[in-house]
Amino acid sequence: MPKAVIAFGSNIDPETHVPQALRRLKDRVRILAVSRVYETPPVGADDAPPYLNGALLIETDLPPRELHDAVLRDIESALGRVRTDDPNAPRTIDLDLILYEGVHTPTGDPPLPSPDVYRYAHVALPVAEVAGDWPLDEGGTTVAQVARSLLPSARHFRDRTDVLEGLEDVIPLPETPTDASSPSHVSDNGGDIHAH
Repeated sequence: MPKAVIAFGSNIDPETHVPQALRRLKDRVRILAVSRVYETPPVGADDAPPYLNGALLIETDLPPRELHDAVLRDIESALGRVRTDDPNAPRTIDLDLILYEGVHTPTGDPPLPSPDVYRYAHVALPVAEVAGDWPLDEGGTTVAQVARSLLPSARHFRDRTDVLEGLEDVIPLPETPTDASSPSHVSDNGGDIHAH
């Protein structure tokens, strides 16, 4: 069964909507791993509330388009996500397909790998925690390598793994970080990477 990675985010009552989204996902796919959850500054809207962001490694027998439309968008709608012309508008939940095993369609719908994994630390760091050695291109660039390059923009991230408390029946919880001030322990060689 193919593996895939889903990024999640919320900045409208996120402590409620993130757990609700993960519970709904568990009924539709097999969750193999979850990253830590990070509180991150909003992108492109300085007056918006901060986000909670994370990522899941899953297994699914659904092809990418069906996973995207029939599962991710369906859960977003069920949790009150309203899409507008503003790409930075606050949202109850955002579920994005970032990677799908065996599929490399950068100009597809959805594009895979998602271009967001190259652009945003709030995507790359959690994704690297669950799929750090995943190759992104023919040259073998891994998610962890991209995440390492984005670490300088993650210096204001806060660990909010407390949001996952009580979800032991849903997901395999991430390890408790040894350094709560560190935004990540992204690695592709067993070592730790910290933002300073």
